[in-house]
Amino acid sequence: MPASTTTPPRASARTWWTLPFLLLPALLTSMDISILFVASPAITEALNPTATQWLWMMDVYGFVMAGLLITMGSLGDRIGRKRLLLIGSLLFGAASAGIVFSATPEQLIVARALLGIGAATLAPSTLSLIRSMFHDPRQRQAAVGAWTVAFTGGAVAGPIVGGFLLEYFWWGSVFLINIPVMLVLLLTGPFLIPESRDPDATGFDIPGALTSLIAIVSLVFAVKQFVEYGMDPLAGSALALGLVFFAFFVRRQRRAAHPLIDLNLFRSARFSAAAGSNALVSLAAAGLGLLAFTFLQTVHGLSPLRAALWTLPTFVGTLAGATLATVLASRVRPAILLACGLLVAACGFGVVGVVEPGTSLAVFIGGYTVLTAGLGMVGTLANSLVLSTAPPERAGAAAGISETSNELGAALGIAAFGTVSTAVYRATMDGAAVEMTPAAGETVAGAVAEAAARDDAAATVLRDLAFGAYTEGINAAGLSGAVLLALMAVFVVVALRRVPAASGDTATEPESPTAAGPAADVEAPIPRR
Repeated sequence: MPASTTTPPRASARTWWTLPFLLLPALLTSMDISILFVASPAITEALNPTATQWLWMMDVYGFVMAGLLITMGSLGDRIGRKRLLLIGSLLFGAASAGIVFSATPEQLIVARALLGIGAATLAPSTLSLIRSMFHDPRQRQAAVGAWTVAFTGGAVAGPIVGGFLLEYFWWGSVFLINIPVMLVLLLTGPFLIPESRDPDATGFDIPGALTSLIAIVSLVFAVKQFVEYGMDPLAGSALALGLVFFAFFVRRQRRAAHPLIDLNLFRSARFSAAAGSNALVSLAAAGLGLLAFTFLQTVHGLSPLRAALWTLPTFVGTLAGATLATVLASRVRPAILLACGLLVAACGFGVVGVVEPGTSLAVFIGGYTVLTAGLGMVGTLANSLVLSTAPPERAGAAAGISETSNELGAALGIAAFGTVSTAVYRATMDGAAVEMTPAAGETVAGAVAEAAARDDAAATVLRDLAFGAYTEGINAAGLSGAVLLALMAVFVVVALRRVPAASGDTATEPESPTAAGPAADVEAPIPRR
C-alpha cells in the first residue's frame, strides 16, 4: 500500500506556547524521584525514621508510579488526556503539601504514595497530548525532544534544585516548589490545552488495571529485595506473586474487549527496542545519580549547594543530546542514531569507571556530562519511536508503557547500582587491617563520622581507606553501566536495521519487503484493535 502524500498540518504559535505547560509536570515528576538524594540527611535528622521506613520513603513513589502508568495512560485515552492531567495536577499538588507538613515517617510515606498516584497521571498525559497536538513529524520530534530534556533532565535537576534549596531552607522546601507549578497548570490548562481522547473508547479494563498494578509492584520489589538481601523468602514470595499476576494480566489483555494495552505493539521491533532503551537509560541515570552526589559530598567534601553547582553541566549535556537527536533524526537511520547515543553514554560511564579519589572533579563531571548527552539522545529518539509506532487513539497507553519502562529502570537502577557499589565498599573495608566500627564498614558516611571522632593520624588512615573503597564501588557501577549500554547498542542495531530515517518520525510508511527477509519481518503500522 503506498504511503500517504498528504502533508500533515503544522503546529500553530498557540500550540508552541502551550508546550511549556506540558513540560513542567514532566520535569517535576522526574525531579521527585531523585530530589531525595540530597534531602535524605535533613529528612533523617528531622523525622528519625528506621532503616525500613527510610527505604519506603525512597521507594514508594517510584513503586506506585510505575505500577499505575499503564493504567493511567489507558484511562486518559478514554476520559480525555487533558482531564486526567488536571485531575493529576490537583492530586500531585495536594500530596506535595502533605509531604511538606509530614511530622512522622508514616505520614511522609503515605504522602509519597499519593504523590506517586498523581505523577502516574501526569507523565503519560503530557507525552500523549504532545502526540495529539503536533502532527508534523519534525515538529513532533522537536516537541518530544523538549519533553525528554524535561523528563530525563529532571532526574539530573532534582539534586541540583534540592541542593540550592537546602542551603537556605528546611527540607520541606524541596517539595513545596511543586505546589505553585500545579496551581498554574490548573488555572491555565483548561484554556490552553486542547482535549484529546480515543473517540471509539467505550470501556475500561478494571481487572487488568488491578493485575498490572500488583504484578509491577511485586516484581520491582522482588528485584530490589534480591539485589539488597539475596533470594530470601520475602524476595521469592514477591517474585512468585508478580509472575502469577503478570501471567493473569497478559491473558486478560489478550481476551478483554477493551484492553489497557495492545500487546501487538510489542511485535514491532521499533517499539520494543525503544521501550528497552528507555528502561536502560533510566536505570543508568538514576543509579549513577544516587552514587554521584554521595561521591561529591563525601569523597570531595562538597556542600549540597556546591555539589549542585558542579553538576550543572550534566543538565546541559542532556539538552545538547536531545537537540542533536532532533536535528539528525530525519537524516540518520534510527538504528545508527540510537546506538550512537547508547555508546556515547557508555563512554561517559567508562570515564566514571576509572576515576580515583584524587582525580580532578572536572574529569568526573566531564564523564558524567558525556553520559547525560548520550541519555538525552536516546530518550528523545526512544520516546518518538514509541509515539509514532502506536496509532494516535492509543497514544496514552503507549506513553504509559514508555513511562513504565522509565520508572522500572529508575527503581532497578537505584537498587542495582547501589548494591554493586555497597558490595565493593564492604568487601574492601572488611579486608583492611584497620580497626573500625560496624557503621564505618557499612557506609562511607559512617566512616567519615567515625574519622571525625579520632585523632589526626588514625582519622586520615580511615578516611583515605573509606574514600578509596567508595570510589572503587563507583568504578564497578560505572563499568557495569558501560557494558550494559554497549550491549543494548548492539541489540538496537539488529532490531532496527530495516527502519529508515523517516520511520523514526511516522508510523504511516511501512518498509517494503526486501530480499533480505520475508515480508512478515517488515515493520508495518500497528493496527487498531
